[in-house]
Amino acid sequence: QVQLVESGGGLVQPGGSLRLSCAASGFSMDHYIIGWFRQAPGKEREGVACISLSDGTTYYEPSVRGRFTISGDKAKNTVYLQMNNSDVEDTAVYYCATPTISGLLYDETSWCVVGYKFLEEGWGQGTLVTVSS
Repeated sequence: QVQLVESGGGLVQPGGSLRLSCAASGFSMDHYIIGWFRQAPGKEREGVACISLSDGTTYYEPSVRGRFTISGDKAKNTVYLQMNNSDVEDTAVYYCATPTISGLLYDETSWCVVGYKFLEEGWGQGTLVTVSS
């Protein structure tokens, strides 16, 4: 079965760090675009960070730039989101998704900014991140 599974969420204090994992199964993500997205209570889903695993090019949503880092480990078929200097505004359910499985064509920037809005299937359960003291 082709799927992406998120893990690593939890409770973190403001200013703290957390690393989320997005593991692929049923396919190799070597040349894929993979993105992290989040949805806070009462808000729409938004793109957080996306990466092209072909060349390592990344995109970050402005509010997380300099605090979050997206990276890929091809050997483990996993993409990570390192969250540093967390803020209460980062509280949300975090999802990872790729356009390629659904036949959508985007680069890492357009996938993060607008492309994900057209993904109907391919969203996993997500992992909850709560930033609170």
